[in-house]
Amino acid sequence: MGKFDGRVAIVTGGAGTIGEAYCKGFADGGAAVVVADMADPEPLVDELQGAGHAAIGVSVDISDRVSTEAMAEAAMDEFGRIDILVNNAAFFKAVTRGPFEDISVEEWDLTMAVNVRGPWLCSRAVLPAMKNQQHGRIINISSNVVWKGVPGFLQYTTSKSALVGFTRAMAREVGDYGITVNNVAPDFIPDDYLRAHQPGNEEAVNAARAIKRTSVPEDMVGTVLYLASDDAAFVTGQAILVNGGSFMY
Repeated sequence: MGKFDGRVAIVTGGAGTIGEAYCKGFADGGAAVVVADMADPEPLVDELQGAGHAAIGVSVDISDRVSTEAMAEAAMDEFGRIDILVNNAAFFKAVTRGPFEDISVEEWDLTMAVNVRGPWLCSRAVLPAMKNQQHGRIINISSNVVWKGVPGFLQYTTSKSALVGFTRAMAREVGDYGITVNNVAPDFIPDDYLRAHQPGNEEAVNAARAIKRTSVPEDMVGTVLYLASDDAAFVTGQAILVNGGSFMY
């Protein structure tokens, strides 16, 4: 028996590299998985179903209320419940780096719409199901930039900082319904795109860690699965940094 047998997990940004790792982790634990993304979720859904797992794909714009409500409705129609929401989708790779006074108003608003309004709308959409069950796990994916204060990245850092307060306040609002809300903060996890556009950053980040190696998506999975499980039933409103010891608090 798996830890998540009978549970249903929605992972936004599930078709991306890190989101895929979360989806596979939940599926391996026995959960039915909703791969929610603006990118095509079907290749991952096909892979999961081919391995014998229950999974569906949903196209979603997390910044849009109607789209997030349709996502929750699709999960309920297919599986009849929603137990876990991982707010993983974010506007990150296309963020413009540079002095804060040069950030366009349009990009600032887009960053907040995806990275702050998005998790709020997704949480709002799944709340009725979780309240009805008197059980739920909401896991918000923030970032180590909140604690590091990375310069030239103000719009992203601000948006991910907002998720820390969002997590704490919402945890107090939904605790009476058996719902926990926690925050997981990854450090720099490079892929080919980031290596090409941020040369030298991987080496600099690795050197600052207590565990001096590159972070990979699988490093995040154990913490997220723990917070989604019954093992963490008394853990809520917390932020956990998964960073190899690059920043400690």
